[in-house]
Amino acid sequence: MDITTLAIIFAAVGAGAISKGATGMGMPLIAIPFMTSFLGLQQSVAVLLIPILVSNAWQVWRFRDQRTDDRMAFLTPMLATCAIGVVGGTWFLTAAPERGLTLALGALLIGYLVLRLSKPHFVVGPQAAMKGALPAGLGAGLLHGATGISAPIGVTFIHAMRFARDPHVYAVSAMFMMLALVQAPSLWIAGILTPTALLQGTLALIPIAIFMPVGQWLASKLSPAAFDKMILIFLGLIGAKMLLGL
Repeated sequence: MDITTLAIIFAAVGAGAISKGATGMGMPLIAIPFMTSFLGLQQSVAVLLIPILVSNAWQVWRFRDQRTDDRMAFLTPMLATCAIGVVGGTWFLTAAPERGLTLALGALLIGYLVLRLSKPHFVVGPQAAMKGALPAGLGAGLLHGATGISAPIGVTFIHAMRFARDPHVYAVSAMFMMLALVQAPSLWIAGILTPTALLQGTLALIPIAIFMPVGQWLASKLSPAAFDKMILIFLGLIGAKMLLGL
């Protein structure tokens, strides 16, 4: 492990940590494409495992009072199918091409953005959330296992419920934590999670400790409406990136 590799990891994870602190998501979306350009997808997914697990465990604990919200009933079935999907997705990581799936997911994100702009009061209510929890969790798990990125399905589904910041961060962090917990043994069995990747991921906790509080401070200055717009812009940019293959 050389200094250049470590610098790449620190820069990618640091940028992702700011987004994670501010919105509850964004670390894989920012860090994995950047790291993949230098380290390859498999190593990038493996390196990011520990940062994802630790950062989301912290946010689940920090916002744990949100677990009693009645609207969180969807989360248990969603997390169960997330776990199932990750196992299948990890197989795709070792065997399948990415471009077709990336195009479809980019189109999904842009489609959701168009829906929200054309129908700004669209909300997924509690009953619809329960019905959609199983397929959304399975899709998020498959995508996370295959690419290390689950936000195009998982975060899009949760965002459509129009939570305030704290329950939104709790829900997406619980999803990401479950995905990382199940992905760890899957990556190990597949031979992707190496001792070097574990060491690199552990060292990547340093920029997380530095930059996540920066993101949290930025979020404290945002109104609920501004937070919602930030998430929409973020999802739109990622969707465009996926469609264009950047």
